[in-house]
Amino acid sequence: MQTKTPRRGTIRLTRRGRIALIATGAVAAATAVAVPLLLPDDNARARTLTIPEGWRSGQVYAAVDKALKVPAGTTKKAVPKADLKLPGDAGGNPEGYLFPATYPISSQSTPASVLSYMVNTANEKFSGGHVTAGADRNAVNVYQTVTIASMIEAEAGSKEDMGKVARVIYNRLDRGMPLQMDSTINYALNRSTLATSDRDTKVNSPYNTYARMGLPPTPIGNPGEKAMRAAISPTPGNWLYFVTVKPGETRFTSDFGEHQKNVVEFNRNT
Repeated sequence: MQTKTPRRGTIRLTRRGRIALIATGAVAAATAVAVPLLLPDDNARARTLTIPEGWRSGQVYAAVDKALKVPAGTTKKAVPKADLKLPGDAGGNPEGYLFPATYPISSQSTPASVLSYMVNTANEKFSGGHVTAGADRNAVNVYQTVTIASMIEAEAGSKEDMGKVARVIYNRLDRGMPLQMDSTINYALNRSTLATSDRDTKVNSPYNTYARMGLPPTPIGNPGEKAMRAAISPTPGNWLYFVTVKPGETRFTSDFGEHQKNVVEFNRNT
């Protein structure tokens, strides 16, 4: 990916990130995949831990701490010693590989064992031939595909829009255009908001896709299967811009002038 810093345009080129909705747990009910991984002991009734699509690693760690009733920060501290089976590109960072699902837990569960099962589940989901073939078609590797899926999860206004958001990302990469995703800035600033200021777009971070070309260095959350499918098989189209003008209506276009009009409508509705 290119690293040259581009000159920022005057109008954002994508919709504001959806990560704020994810952070509030509004999509928790959408995660219905049950993973029968941790079996309860004979004397304890199974409890479950649900990880919604799009949650960041910090949210996952906090949820594991709460589910296992351990002090805050315990799960995060367990990561370096958990021997997680992560791809080399991850550099030991499990972001993107804490697969969203509903996990049974028991009194024998530990932070390391829960994280390991999440990562192992992600590896099973992401290692199929269709995933590697899709990555090859899109001229990226599997880890980059997971990174793209995490942005799709954060940016798409609906499951139906995911394939189009994926196509915008690939089209912009192919043309050497900065991605300019608000969701990556939210990740850089460790926040969840729908409001991104001009000052925010100048933050010095490798996750600032306004100021830097190419993909962010890691995923910005943990994508589910639908987002991965979109990243592997994006919807055909020539779109370069999208904006959600109002809830339930996201407009995609390849024409910057049309996009400017859509942004005006978006601003009028906010």
